[in-house]
Amino acid sequence: MKKRFIAMTMAALMAVTALTGCGSSSAEESLDKLTFTYVTAPLNVPSIIEKEKGIFADTFEEMGITVEYAELTSGADQTQALASGDVQVLYAVGATSVILSAANDADIKVLNMYSRSPKAFCMYAQDESLTTPEALRGKTIAGPVGTNLHELLVSYLATADMTLDDVNYVNMTIPEAKAALDGGSIDVALVAGATAYTAKQQGYHLVADGEGLIDAIIAVAVTDEFYNAHPEIIEKLKSAQDEIAAFISENEAEALEIVAEMYEFYDYSTELTEADRAGFQRTADFMFANGMIETELDVNTLFYE
Repeated sequence: MKKRFIAMTMAALMAVTALTGCGSSSAEESLDKLTFTYVTAPLNVPSIIEKEKGIFADTFEEMGITVEYAELTSGADQTQALASGDVQVLYAVGATSVILSAANDADIKVLNMYSRSPKAFCMYAQDESLTTPEALRGKTIAGPVGTNLHELLVSYLATADMTLDDVNYVNMTIPEAKAALDGGSIDVALVAGATAYTAKQQGYHLVADGEGLIDAIIAVAVTDEFYNAHPEIIEKLKSAQDEIAAFISENEAEALEIVAEMYEFYDYSTELTEADRAGFQRTADFMFANGMIETELDVNTLFYE
Protein backbone atom coordinates (compact mmCIF):
# COMPACT_ATOMS: atom_id res chain seq x y z
CA MET A 1 0.00 0.00 0.00
CA LYS A 2 2.81 2.42 0.88
CA LYS A 3 4.50 1.92 -2.49
CA ARG A 4 1.17 2.40 -4.19
CA PHE A 5 0.66 5.88 -2.74
CA ILE A 6 4.26 6.93 -3.31
CA ALA A 7 3.77 6.05 -6.98
CA MET A 8 0.49 7.96 -7.16
CA THR A 9 2.12 11.16 -5.87
CA MET A 10 5.61 10.87 -7.40
CA ALA A 11 4.82 12.85 -10.54
CA ALA A 12 3.58 15.81 -8.52
CA LEU A 13 6.55 15.60 -6.19
CA MET A 14 9.07 15.59 -9.03
CA ALA A 15 7.35 18.51 -10.72
CA VAL A 16 7.44 20.60 -7.57
CA THR A 17 11.13 19.84 -7.05
CA ALA A 18 11.95 20.76 -10.63
CA LEU A 19 10.16 24.07 -10.36
CA THR A 20 11.34 25.14 -6.93
CA GLY A 21 13.35 28.33 -7.07
CA CYS A 22 12.57 29.09 -10.72
CA GLY A 23 10.91 32.35 -11.65
CA SER A 24 10.65 33.65 -8.07
CA SER A 25 10.70 37.32 -7.11
CA SER A 26 13.92 38.74 -5.73
CA ALA A 27 14.22 41.40 -3.05
CA GLU A 28 15.30 43.97 -5.68
CA GLU A 29 12.29 43.45 -7.92
CA SER A 30 9.13 45.50 -7.79
CA LEU A 31 5.96 43.79 -8.89
CA ASP A 32 3.44 45.14 -11.34
CA LYS A 33 1.27 42.01 -11.25
CA LEU A 34 0.09 39.73 -8.47
CA THR A 35 -1.51 36.37 -9.25
CA PHE A 36 -3.75 34.55 -6.79
CA THR A 37 -5.23 31.11 -7.15
CA TYR A 38 -8.98 31.28 -7.57
CA VAL A 39 -10.58 28.13 -6.21
CA THR A 40 -14.34 28.27 -5.59
CA ALA A 41 -14.95 24.60 -4.74
CA PRO A 42 -15.93 22.97 -2.52
CA LEU A 43 -17.37 26.22 -1.10
CA ASN A 44 -14.72 28.91 -0.86
CA VAL A 45 -16.79 31.89 0.17
CA PRO A 46 -13.85 34.32 0.74
CA SER A 47 -12.65 33.77 -2.85
CA ILE A 48 -16.13 34.31 -4.28
CA ILE A 49 -16.76 37.42 -2.20
CA GLU A 50 -13.29 38.85 -2.84
CA LYS A 51 -13.54 38.59 -6.62
CA GLU A 52 -17.12 39.84 -6.78
CA LYS A 53 -16.29 42.89 -4.66
CA GLY A 54 -12.86 43.48 -6.20
CA ILE A 55 -11.18 43.67 -2.80
CA PHE A 56 -7.73 42.52 -3.88
CA ALA A 57 -7.83 44.70 -7.00
CA ASP A 58 -8.72 47.80 -4.96
CA THR A 59 -6.17 47.00 -2.25
CA PHE A 60 -3.20 46.67 -4.60
CA GLU A 61 -4.17 49.31 -7.17
CA GLU A 62 -2.62 52.07 -5.07
CA MET A 63 0.68 50.17 -5.24
CA GLY A 64 0.53 50.05 -9.03
CA ILE A 65 -0.09 46.30 -8.95
CA THR A 66 -2.72 44.60 -11.06
CA VAL A 67 -4.41 41.45 -9.76
CA GLU A 68 -4.90 38.31 -11.83
CA TYR A 69 -6.33 34.90 -11.03
CA ALA A 70 -5.28 31.35 -11.81
CA GLU A 71 -8.15 28.86 -11.64
CA LEU A 72 -6.18 25.86 -10.43
CA THR A 73 -8.24 23.25 -8.60
CA SER A 74 -5.59 20.56 -8.12
CA GLY A 75 -3.37 20.93 -5.07
CA ALA A 76 -0.40 19.67 -7.08
CA ASP A 77 -1.05 22.25 -9.80
CA GLN A 78 -1.27 24.98 -7.17
CA THR A 79 2.02 24.15 -5.46
CA GLN A 80 3.77 23.78 -8.83
CA ALA A 81 2.52 27.21 -9.89
CA LEU A 82 3.76 28.71 -6.63
CA ALA A 83 7.18 27.10 -7.04
CA SER A 84 7.51 28.34 -10.63
CA GLY A 85 6.55 31.90 -9.72
CA ASP A 86 3.48 31.85 -11.99
CA VAL A 87 1.38 32.36 -8.85
CA GLN A 88 2.45 34.41 -5.85
CA VAL A 89 -0.33 33.53 -3.40
CA LEU A 90 -2.16 30.24 -2.93
CA TYR A 91 -5.46 31.63 -1.75
CA ALA A 92 -7.12 28.42 -0.52
CA VAL A 93 -4.81 25.41 -0.54
CA GLY A 94 -5.35 22.20 1.42
CA ALA A 95 -3.10 21.26 4.30
CA THR A 96 -2.27 18.00 2.53
CA SER A 97 -0.93 19.88 -0.50
CA VAL A 98 1.17 22.21 1.67
CA ILE A 99 2.63 19.30 3.62
CA LEU A 100 3.37 17.25 0.49
CA SER A 101 5.16 20.19 -1.11
CA ALA A 102 7.12 21.05 2.05
CA ALA A 103 8.10 17.42 2.59
CA ASN A 104 9.64 17.50 -0.87
CA ASP A 105 11.77 20.52 0.15
CA ALA A 106 9.78 23.08 -1.84
CA ASP A 107 9.74 26.68 -0.62
CA ILE A 108 6.26 27.02 0.86
CA LYS A 109 4.99 28.56 4.09
CA VAL A 110 1.55 29.11 5.60
CA LEU A 111 0.66 32.79 5.85
CA ASN A 112 -2.60 32.25 7.74
CA MET A 113 -5.80 30.25 7.68
CA TYR A 114 -8.54 30.23 5.05
CA SER A 115 -11.23 27.89 6.42
CA ARG A 116 -12.05 24.78 8.41
CA SER A 117 -15.00 22.66 7.32
CA PRO A 118 -15.06 19.02 8.47
CA LYS A 119 -18.82 18.61 8.00
CA ALA A 120 -18.57 19.69 4.37
CA PHE A 121 -16.50 16.61 3.48
CA CYS A 122 -18.73 13.57 3.09
CA MET A 123 -19.06 9.94 2.04
CA TYR A 124 -22.29 9.22 0.16
CA ALA A 125 -23.77 5.93 -1.06
CA GLN A 126 -26.94 4.66 -2.69
CA ASP A 127 -27.02 1.65 -0.35
CA GLU A 128 -28.57 2.68 2.98
CA SER A 129 -27.17 -0.42 4.71
CA LEU A 130 -23.67 1.08 4.66
CA THR A 131 -23.81 2.47 8.18
CA THR A 132 -20.52 1.25 9.69
CA PRO A 133 -16.89 1.02 8.60
CA GLU A 134 -17.21 -2.78 8.62
CA ALA A 135 -20.00 -2.51 6.03
CA LEU A 136 -17.51 -0.96 3.61
CA ARG A 137 -15.26 -4.02 3.53
CA GLY A 138 -14.68 -4.98 -0.09
CA LYS A 139 -16.68 -2.02 -1.42
CA THR A 140 -15.48 0.26 -4.22
CA ILE A 141 -14.95 3.80 -2.94
CA ALA A 142 -13.86 6.70 -5.13
CA GLY A 143 -12.39 10.10 -4.37
CA PRO A 144 -9.26 12.22 -4.82
CA VAL A 145 -6.00 10.89 -3.36
CA GLY A 146 -3.99 13.15 -1.06
CA THR A 147 -6.92 15.28 0.05
CA ASN A 148 -9.17 15.88 3.03
CA LEU A 149 -11.54 13.28 1.57
CA HIS A 150 -8.78 10.68 1.41
CA GLU A 151 -7.96 11.45 5.03
CA LEU A 152 -11.66 11.16 5.93
CA LEU A 153 -11.90 7.66 4.46
CA VAL A 154 -8.75 6.47 6.21
CA SER A 155 -9.86 7.96 9.53
CA TYR A 156 -13.34 6.44 9.25
CA LEU A 157 -11.96 2.98 8.49
CA ALA A 158 -9.49 3.29 11.37
CA THR A 159 -12.36 3.55 13.87
CA ALA A 160 -12.92 -0.15 13.15
CA ASP A 161 -9.21 -1.04 12.92
CA MET A 162 -9.51 -1.21 9.13
CA THR A 163 -7.25 0.22 6.43
CA LEU A 164 -7.48 1.02 2.73
CA ASP A 165 -6.43 -2.57 2.07
CA ASP A 166 -9.91 -3.58 3.26
CA VAL A 167 -11.67 -1.63 0.49
CA ASN A 168 -11.20 -0.97 -3.22
CA TYR A 169 -10.14 2.68 -3.25
CA VAL A 170 -10.15 4.37 -6.68
CA ASN A 171 -8.52 7.75 -7.29
CA MET A 172 -11.10 10.08 -8.91
CA THR A 173 -11.87 13.77 -8.84
CA ILE A 174 -14.97 14.83 -6.93
CA PRO A 175 -17.09 15.28 -10.08
CA GLU A 176 -15.91 11.91 -11.42
CA ALA A 177 -16.73 10.19 -8.15
CA LYS A 178 -20.21 11.73 -8.05
CA ALA A 179 -20.86 10.69 -11.66
CA ALA A 180 -19.68 7.15 -10.88
CA LEU A 181 -22.05 7.01 -7.91
CA ASP A 182 -24.90 8.27 -10.10
CA GLY A 183 -24.11 5.56 -12.63
CA GLY A 184 -23.85 2.83 -10.02
CA SER A 185 -20.28 1.84 -10.89
CA ILE A 186 -19.01 2.52 -7.36
CA ASP A 187 -20.47 1.94 -3.91
CA VAL A 188 -19.35 5.13 -2.15
CA ALA A 189 -18.35 8.56 -3.41
CA LEU A 190 -16.10 10.92 -1.48
CA VAL A 191 -17.52 14.38 -2.16
CA ALA A 192 -17.49 17.85 -0.65
CA GLY A 193 -19.12 21.27 -0.71
CA ALA A 194 -21.76 21.88 -3.34
CA THR A 195 -21.39 18.35 -4.73
CA ALA A 196 -22.08 16.89 -1.28
CA TYR A 197 -25.10 19.17 -0.99
CA THR A 198 -26.39 17.90 -4.34
CA ALA A 199 -25.94 14.29 -3.21
CA LYS A 200 -27.95 15.06 -0.09
CA GLN A 201 -30.72 16.69 -2.13
CA GLN A 202 -30.85 13.62 -4.38
CA GLY A 203 -31.58 11.49 -1.34
CA TYR A 204 -28.32 9.60 -1.24
CA HIS A 205 -27.31 7.97 2.04
CA LEU A 206 -24.72 9.80 4.16
CA VAL A 207 -22.22 7.20 5.32
CA ALA A 208 -20.16 9.73 7.31
CA ASP A 209 -18.92 13.28 7.26
CA GLY A 210 -15.68 14.68 8.65
CA GLU A 211 -17.02 15.81 12.01
CA GLY A 212 -14.77 14.29 14.69
CA LEU A 213 -12.62 12.56 12.07
CA ILE A 214 -10.70 15.28 10.21
CA ASP A 215 -9.97 18.98 10.62
CA ALA A 216 -10.40 19.83 6.91
CA ILE A 217 -8.02 22.79 7.09
CA ILE A 218 -7.55 25.11 4.12
CA ALA A 219 -4.74 27.67 4.29
CA VAL A 220 -3.23 30.68 2.51
CA ALA A 221 0.36 30.01 1.44
CA VAL A 222 3.29 31.84 -0.15
CA THR A 223 6.97 31.13 -0.64
CA ASP A 224 9.31 32.26 2.10
CA GLU A 225 11.32 34.10 -0.56
CA PHE A 226 8.28 36.13 -1.59
CA TYR A 227 7.34 36.79 2.05
CA ASN A 228 10.76 38.22 2.83
CA ALA A 229 11.11 40.16 -0.43
CA HIS A 230 7.72 41.89 -0.28
CA PRO A 231 6.72 42.67 3.31
CA GLU A 232 4.54 45.59 2.16
CA ILE A 233 2.51 43.28 -0.08
CA ILE A 234 2.13 40.75 2.73
CA GLU A 235 0.75 43.43 5.05
CA LYS A 236 -1.65 44.66 2.37
CA LEU A 237 -2.77 41.09 1.76
CA LYS A 238 -3.49 40.51 5.43
CA SER A 239 -5.44 43.77 5.54
CA ALA A 240 -7.47 42.71 2.51
CA GLN A 241 -8.21 39.36 4.13
CA ASP A 242 -9.50 41.17 7.22
CA GLU A 243 -11.77 43.19 4.93
CA ILE A 244 -13.11 40.03 3.29
CA ALA A 245 -13.75 38.37 6.66
CA ALA A 246 -15.49 41.50 7.93
CA PHE A 247 -17.73 41.64 4.87
CA ILE A 248 -18.78 38.00 5.33
CA SER A 249 -19.45 38.57 9.03
CA GLU A 250 -21.36 41.82 8.53
CA ASN A 251 -23.28 40.79 5.41
CA GLU A 252 -24.34 37.23 6.17
CA ALA A 253 -27.63 37.53 4.29
CA GLU A 254 -25.82 38.39 1.07
CA ALA A 255 -23.23 35.67 1.65
CA LEU A 256 -25.98 33.15 2.35
CA GLU A 257 -27.68 34.02 -0.93
CA ILE A 258 -24.53 32.97 -2.71
CA VAL A 259 -23.70 29.78 -0.85
CA ALA A 260 -27.06 28.58 0.52
CA GLU A 261 -27.17 25.82 3.13
CA MET A 262 -23.51 24.77 3.06
CA TYR A 263 -22.39 28.12 4.52
CA GLU A 264 -22.94 27.07 8.13
CA PHE A 265 -20.45 24.22 7.83
CA TYR A 266 -17.48 26.56 7.35
CA ASP A 267 -15.29 28.62 9.69
CA TYR A 268 -13.55 31.37 7.69
CA SER A 269 -11.47 32.96 10.47
CA THR A 270 -7.93 33.65 9.24
CA GLU A 271 -6.39 33.41 12.71
CA LEU A 272 -3.92 30.57 13.16
CA THR A 273 -4.89 28.73 16.35
CA GLU A 274 -3.31 25.91 18.32
CA ALA A 275 -6.15 23.71 17.08
CA ASP A 276 -5.10 24.54 13.50
CA ARG A 277 -1.49 23.61 14.27
CA ALA A 278 -2.68 20.34 15.81
CA GLY A 279 -4.88 19.69 12.78
CA PHE A 280 -1.97 20.24 10.40
CA GLN A 281 0.12 17.82 12.46
CA ARG A 282 -2.60 15.16 12.39
CA THR A 283 -2.75 15.49 8.62
CA ALA A 284 1.04 15.26 8.30
CA ASP A 285 1.05 12.17 10.52
CA PHE A 286 -1.74 10.64 8.40
CA MET A 287 0.24 11.31 5.22
CA PHE A 288 3.40 9.74 6.67
CA ALA A 289 1.53 6.70 7.94
CA ASN A 290 -0.04 6.16 4.51
CA GLY A 291 3.17 6.53 2.51
CA MET A 292 2.31 9.89 0.94
CA ILE A 293 5.44 11.47 2.40
CA GLU A 294 8.57 9.50 3.20
CA THR A 295 9.74 11.29 6.35
CA GLU A 296 7.89 12.63 9.36
CA LEU A 297 7.28 16.37 9.33
CA ASP A 298 7.08 18.85 12.20
CA VAL A 299 4.44 21.22 10.84
CA ASN A 300 5.60 24.05 13.09
CA THR A 301 8.25 24.66 10.42
CA LEU A 302 5.46 25.73 8.05
CA PHE A 303 4.23 28.73 10.04
CA TYR A 304 5.57 32.24 10.57
CA GLU A 305 4.22 32.70 14.10
